[in-house]
Amino acid sequence: MFGFGKKEKKKELKQYITGAGACVVTKSVLNGETGLKWLFRETDGIGNGWVALGESDTQAYVDDAANYAIVDFNTLANIEPAVLNILHMPAGADLEFKPDPSGGYFVDTVNGKEIREPVKAPIQEAFEQNLKYLNKESYPAEELLRYFHGKGDMRIFCMGEADFPSGEIIIADPLVYLGNDKYTEPLNRKIPAGSYPVELAILDSPVAGLRIAAARLKIRETDICRYEIAMPVGTTVAQYNQPGIFAGFGVDAGMACFCDVAAAKEFGEFSDGWHQQNPGKNQYDDYFAQLFRSSYEAYPDVQREDGDFIEWAVPGYGHRIAMFASGLGDGLYTGYWGLDAGEEVTELIIPFMNPDYFS
Repeated sequence: MFGFGKKEKKKELKQYITGAGACVVTKSVLNGETGLKWLFRETDGIGNGWVALGESDTQAYVDDAANYAIVDFNTLANIEPAVLNILHMPAGADLEFKPDPSGGYFVDTVNGKEIREPVKAPIQEAFEQNLKYLNKESYPAEELLRYFHGKGDMRIFCMGEADFPSGEIIIADPLVYLGNDKYTEPLNRKIPAGSYPVELAILDSPVAGLRIAAARLKIRETDICRYEIAMPVGTTVAQYNQPGIFAGFGVDAGMACFCDVAAAKEFGEFSDGWHQQNPGKNQYDDYFAQLFRSSYEAYPDVQREDGDFIEWAVPGYGHRIAMFASGLGDGLYTGYWGLDAGEEVTELIIPFMNPDYFS
């Protein structure tokens, strides 16, 4: 069916791109007999779905399967580098190539739009939108409540419990900052001492795959009336964004956690001891990685293969810390208190991803 004709001496190809998948090209274009003219992307097509046709290809020519070849997308890019601009356009794209002194560009045959710059990958576009969505001073209550309604592509999963013997909460990247008082401060509200369930909003996204879109510490069952940004201890919401006041937490290992102040201190002592006993080793690779893999084996339907969450008790102490992946990974994130009609804390939620951008 598809394939090359007689063997010819191949020209050395430039490596414009790797891993872009295979595409279908008419042999007339591949052999330089005609210039590229049409490019469209099929749903469930061969390879990445792109099909390239030549300027002189007749209807009879394109109707004959013997006139096509399956090649790596990089091969097509060697014929016309402008195709790199449209690689990430969605299935259903229908384009016409227009050569010009600049090297050529594409025109969308549906809306007439000229495409002269690289089209962003859906995940990149969604990521940039998501950055603008996060870390706001406030959100309408319904904006954060929707994470745990279990509707659409979102599933709610209770990953376990975390212990709060002091009632003072820290949210942080556990693999980089937890146990270091310089980079982790308790939040400005306390909760009654006790153990509380941790729930994850699992988003099954066609753009980003299986991800944790939000995490919450469920404290009471009363209805939420509003959300309030979680500030550092000793500060108020009125001080949000004032110089020297930092109301979020940084993530550098793709992880976040809900942790009590006492458990954070215990974690620091455990971590120091572990490194002393395991010089030259990496605490994630040589200790935590297996725990996350075991979590995946126990709950494969709600996390990625390397594991996205664990309920972990600090060895030698027993207080549990809830650790979980932070949406798309590293960045800056913020917690929000859910408050009921009596201004009592009902939950603490950390939003990681706006599901609207990843559906």
